[in-house]
Amino acid sequence: MAQPVPEPPQRIAKVLARAGLCSRRDAERWIAEGRVTLDGAVLSSPAINVTETSDIRVDGKPLPEPDRPRLWRYHKPAGLVTTHRDERGRPTVFDALPKDLPRLISIGRLDLNSEGLLLLTNDGALARRLELPATGWVRRYKVRVHGEIDPARFAGLERGIKIDGVSYGPIRARPERQQGSNAWLTLSLQEGKNREVRRVLEHLGYPVTRLIRLAYGPFQLGNLPRGAVEEVPRKALDEQLGGGNASGWAHAHRRR
Repeated sequence: MAQPVPEPPQRIAKVLARAGLCSRRDAERWIAEGRVTLDGAVLSSPAINVTETSDIRVDGKPLPEPDRPRLWRYHKPAGLVTTHRDERGRPTVFDALPKDLPRLISIGRLDLNSEGLLLLTNDGALARRLELPATGWVRRYKVRVHGEIDPARFAGLERGIKIDGVSYGPIRARPERQQGSNAWLTLSLQEGKNREVRRVLEHLGYPVTRLIRLAYGPFQLGNLPRGAVEEVPRKALDEQLGGGNASGWAHAHRRR
């Protein structure tokens, strides 16, 4: 059986965040406060790369044994931001989660007014793996727009589109139904750039009035109630990842 290839050196703040101790911003603050040591020496700067053999300690304690990579489905309501902290004091996804969950990070994002399926994980390497376009996973959305649908406007989307210098990959748009001055569409895409659905549809003359993510690759929103969170069974996660090790070297980092 082939051995996993170690990842290259990583910034120490990122490693602390992956260990579930804090955010990267908090890690940088802890380093500035002299709370973090590397191979016995107190750090004063976060601009340090570490490897899986590095002895990293916080307040004299080694990094905790990492949990296995885990994944949750969350039905994000509109009105929450997908960050751990918001400079404007708006409520966040992570404020709304049950307090007994480990520290989680999102896989991709949904903006403030978007809703639907948001995947959450305790593992940074797993998040990066599932976000990569190379994974080839399709994101599927149900979208309500203002205007009467003209199928001709969507004809070129499957070849991709460029808007204000930004190139967007192929998008498959399928009209569902017209309701007065509004219409529902189903959109499928792979890239998922920042506000991609809204920008593309507005460029075509269809302002978005509601956006719901239905699926992220093989993971579906299904009947998950709004605001509910549910862990993906380990067997299902392993099957979708081909049985590979998604955790990366951050979870191979053990106490010394």
